[in-house]
Amino acid sequence: MNYEAAIFDLDGTLVNSLRDLADAVNYALRELGRPMHELEAYRYLVGQGVKNLIRDALGAGHEGLFEEGLRLFHEYYDVHMYDHTGLYPGVGEMLRELKNGGVKLGVVSNKPDGATREVVTKLLDGYGFDVVFGAREGVAIKPDPAGLREAMDVVGVKPSECVYVGDSKVDMLTGKAGGVMTVGVSWGFREVEELEQNGADVVVHDACELSRIILGK
Repeated sequence: MNYEAAIFDLDGTLVNSLRDLADAVNYALRELGRPMHELEAYRYLVGQGVKNLIRDALGAGHEGLFEEGLRLFHEYYDVHMYDHTGLYPGVGEMLRELKNGGVKLGVVSNKPDGATREVVTKLLDGYGFDVVFGAREGVAIKPDPAGLREAMDVVGVKPSECVYVGDSKVDMLTGKAGGVMTVGVSWGFREVEELEQNGADVVVHDACELSRIILGK
């Protein structure tokens, strides 16, 4: 079947932002005198919102550094968030094909709402996104499906008409909790096994394959 709407995670799904996120956290850790992490470690640290990212990067027993760590992260990231961040191969063409096929497009991310909207405006302008939500005060972050359900309401689709696409356990759990077709992408931050073990209905390996599934080709 073809789907009426496709809602996407952002980081690790549409855009590869890992290095810029890692650099921002490592800047904060360095300024605080804490050990920095290798880039590969950030594949498992990101994905549950920036506050959890800072807490996990600091490690247990360093809660007193959290507020300053968060401030330092934003100090760096707000200036350097596009140093290395860009779309994954084929994503632009895939989004254009979906839009031309009448599919409504959305983003639901655990990235702060302002940063989510800025990235979509900067890197995904012109693809016609109908709804964009990041982490907002008063709305539970993923894997709670509140944001996904709100996005479906905005674009006017039922769960049976929607696909949620992501690259992590958090995304798979979000999609399943929202009652939608849940698609994992293998090009993101986490392994295929994690996606399959956490409820992915299907895992795709390139953007063309994803487009075919959503359009029912």
